[in-house]
Amino acid sequence: MPNVHPSAILQGDIQLANDVEIGPQCVLDARGSGCRISIGAGTRLIGNVYLTGPLTLGQRNLIYPFVTLGFPPQDLKWDPAVPGAGLVIGSGNTLREHVTIHRATSHETPTMVGDNNYWMATSHAGHDCRIGSHCIFANGTLLAGFVRIDDRVITGGNVSIHQFCRVGRGTMLSGTVGLSLDLPPFFMLTAGNVAGSINLVGLRRSGMAREDIDIVRWVYRTLYRSGMTPKRALEVLRERTDHALVREYIEFIESSKRGICPARGKAIRGTA
Repeated sequence: MPNVHPSAILQGDIQLANDVEIGPQCVLDARGSGCRISIGAGTRLIGNVYLTGPLTLGQRNLIYPFVTLGFPPQDLKWDPAVPGAGLVIGSGNTLREHVTIHRATSHETPTMVGDNNYWMATSHAGHDCRIGSHCIFANGTLLAGFVRIDDRVITGGNVSIHQFCRVGRGTMLSGTVGLSLDLPPFFMLTAGNVAGSINLVGLRRSGMAREDIDIVRWVYRTLYRSGMTPKRALEVLRERTDHALVREYIEFIESSKRGICPARGKAIRGTA
């Protein structure tokens, strides 16, 4: 049976795996139609955690005190009494003190968090975010609504990311910087909206082959160091679509709605 502390409050449609641990002073509020809370095996709520539905938590998540999950989006156009599609969090995540993640402004697609992410204290993800797996969000990281974070992203402390931005996989964002453009895969945000280098240390630690790291270097030089116009740089990238990494960069740039970060100056857009 789940281990539920006597001081915890559980209301409504709640499904707990047999070995879930609910610590003291936790509140699980799943009252109302469609507001089910489901928590998978091995997940532990240490204490003073507040969850509202609709919410799905996978297996082996560790939730520290004063985390709040599934509360209404901070969107004045959305009725907070409407549950919507809710929030879905995968498995193996650690959420430190005061982390907040809001449910979606949608009836079809929930706010989504993948697996094995580490959320440090006071970090936040707004409504309709799509978060990948194996990411690390340092203290005070702020993700606005509809932000997309791909796999293995690392942020420094107090990073702020504007709504609708996309952060490519394997990137690193230096502390205290802001992002209002899209950051391509494996690049490093060294100042506000500035992709000042590639994430070379991260690439090496990931075990990426030397040949693939050289491709990332070549893409970076083509975009930022060749002196080409953005349009011409994309044409050069398209000449090497036999390589999967190059195709990934082309897709990222062409699908960017906000424009990608430059090394300096104005945003680079796929239609420029």
